[in-house]
Amino acid sequence: MTKEILKITGMHCASCARIVEKNLSKEQGIKSAEVNFATEKAEIKYDSSIINPDKIRKIVIDSGYNVVDNFSEEKNDTKRQKEKAMKIELIVSSILTFPVFIRMFWMWMIPGEFLGVSMTNWVQHNLSFLVVFIFGWQFHSTAFKQLIKKQASMDTLVSLGTLAAHLYSVWAMFNNQHVYFESSATITSLILLGKFMELKSKNRASRAMEKLLELSAKKAIVLLDGKEIETDVDVIELNNIVVIKPGEKIALDGEIIFGETSIDESMLTGESLPVNKKIGDKIYSGTININGIIHLRVTKKSGETMLSQIIKTVEEAQNFKAPIQKLADKISGIFVPIVIIISLITFVGWMIATKNFEISMINAVAVLIIACPCALGIATPIAIMVGTSVGSNNGILIKSGENFEKAKKVDAVAFDKTGTLTEGKPTVTEIFSNNESWEIENKKSITDPLLQKIIKIGGSLAKNSNHPISKAIFNVSQEKNIELATMENFTEILGKGVSASCQTHKTKLFLGNLVLLKENNLVDENTEKMIKKYQDKPGTISFVVHGGIVLGGFIIKDRIKKSAKEAIQKIKSLNLEPILISGDNRITTKAVAKELGIEKYFSEVLPQDKQKEIKKIQAMGKKIIFVGDGINDAPSLIQADLGIAMGSGTDIAKESGDIIIIKNDPLKVYEAIKLSQKTFAIIKQNLFWAFFYNVLAIPLAVAGMVNPMIGALAMAFSDVTVIGNSLRIYKK
Repeated sequence: MTKEILKITGMHCASCARIVEKNLSKEQGIKSAEVNFATEKAEIKYDSSIINPDKIRKIVIDSGYNVVDNFSEEKNDTKRQKEKAMKIELIVSSILTFPVFIRMFWMWMIPGEFLGVSMTNWVQHNLSFLVVFIFGWQFHSTAFKQLIKKQASMDTLVSLGTLAAHLYSVWAMFNNQHVYFESSATITSLILLGKFMELKSKNRASRAMEKLLELSAKKAIVLLDGKEIETDVDVIELNNIVVIKPGEKIALDGEIIFGETSIDESMLTGESLPVNKKIGDKIYSGTININGIIHLRVTKKSGETMLSQIIKTVEEAQNFKAPIQKLADKISGIFVPIVIIISLITFVGWMIATKNFEISMINAVAVLIIACPCALGIATPIAIMVGTSVGSNNGILIKSGENFEKAKKVDAVAFDKTGTLTEGKPTVTEIFSNNESWEIENKKSITDPLLQKIIKIGGSLAKNSNHPISKAIFNVSQEKNIELATMENFTEILGKGVSASCQTHKTKLFLGNLVLLKENNLVDENTEKMIKKYQDKPGTISFVVHGGIVLGGFIIKDRIKKSAKEAIQKIKSLNLEPILISGDNRITTKAVAKELGIEKYFSEVLPQDKQKEIKKIQAMGKKIIFVGDGINDAPSLIQADLGIAMGSGTDIAKESGDIIIIKNDPLKVYEAIKLSQKTFAIIKQNLFWAFFYNVLAIPLAVAGMVNPMIGALAMAFSDVTVIGNSLRIYKK
């Protein structure tokens, strides 16, 4: 199955999008088609063996709209040019309309006649004709194409309304009746005003996306045979060396192999403070090198970088139709034919009641104009566009518009402990023997010879292991400048520890947990005393054994992140229950939960069992968010009603999470939930006002209480109101 995204121009409302969607969906070979009026994009999944892209484009064009090629390369300048062109159209149309409109209040006259018709009416006719048939041609052209296919949209309503007013006025001026040229011209200009304001608002809403696109560097300096050569980013290969100077954008994802610098990563994380980088550190496309010359070994080609994945994720989210939007689109699809019927009934009703063709026609036109369902069609996509843009600017990637709706309905937030609420980098907090102990926080020198020996043995054994606990012990030995011994016969025992022999003394050494001690019959009376003394302390205990004697050990603890406690409190303020799920022992998990203010926690949960705990919570009738690292926790992220993956920006496209937090900060979880809830609240407000507007406006027009010009003005500003309400998401 092939997927293609098309940029479609010429759509004026959700009914237009619905028409294109319907025509595409009924074509053989097309599995699904979703057309988003706000983003002007269509996502089409089709069988390439049955239908080709040219045929798909033809279907769109035959529906009355245009397809833009290479839309991904559309720059801000192009959008500004479109906005400028529309502004010029609006200004000229308004200038031509003004003399006709002002005659409602000042009855200016031009002497003379032509063909028995006053020159005053001829001037009104000519000005109105230019406005209705030149500047309003876009509406008539689309309406005519749709009429041939027995379809209708907002263009149908506008075209019928303005043509009815204008053609009636042409008949009236030859029959000495009152003309309504001001209505046809003013309605066209007001609708053009609404479209212009809508375009400006949509451009503002998509500005964050445009900024993301602007972040991509087009060229970079590649180091080849000792020479610096400027080349296009698209042709740079993996493992090429790129030279990045101060002030330059990072062109591609990679690893620093030379130099040190500070990097502005605000485009990724939303944080303004620069991050210090050195050899071996990863840096990402679109970030900015501040103050040092560095050499970068490319690890991701153009199109595969984190920035490319962010852009792809945001675009897909903005194109996605939330369930609530699909309902609105269905209503819009049947709305236009119903309005046309109501307009005809209005005309007939007023003719029966008043026997006045003029009044009947004007009221029928008012119904057509005021009922355009534009606001209904953009209520959801505009809010999603703004919400996803705000999120991406703050290091929060919302992968689907549906997730805004999911976040509104949750009751609890379950956190994986390690790497989510804690640093994920265990550190030694205490070193102990049977008689002595030393805590890292005391910052005193270690003078006890036995403790020094424990560090030496522990560091020597840990040096050869990549386990996080081993790394923590090795780091302590390095910080204390302990000279390490050379080991032989090194063995790593999965889930228990390591063993080896000292090369000098041939002594058997162990570094590991209580299970390892018991398996090797190393637990004596002194060891039991140490276990009893330290077993209630939060953290993991790793014992050191020399010559069959347990000398002491290390307590290793994963530090809680600085923002974790604040994040939990803020999540509670949303009336959501925080839950902690951890593979650590009960004592450690309980201590972390207590420090963070979490009442419900699960300890000693194996990675494969976390999903089961989520299921149990859901079985109690609760909707739950699960927050994990996005790799080990993939089953739980999928099982949860909403999955939030932390710190997984390097592989965004393959993530299991519905929402991805690029910066590994628990506060971003709160911000993501808050943003989702706010966006969904805005969507509901937009839909309410769009429905309320039509429910209120149509009866007023039927009753003759709204003239066509007021209807056109109200219709135009209903769109702007919905867009303006959506832009409130930008406000914190």
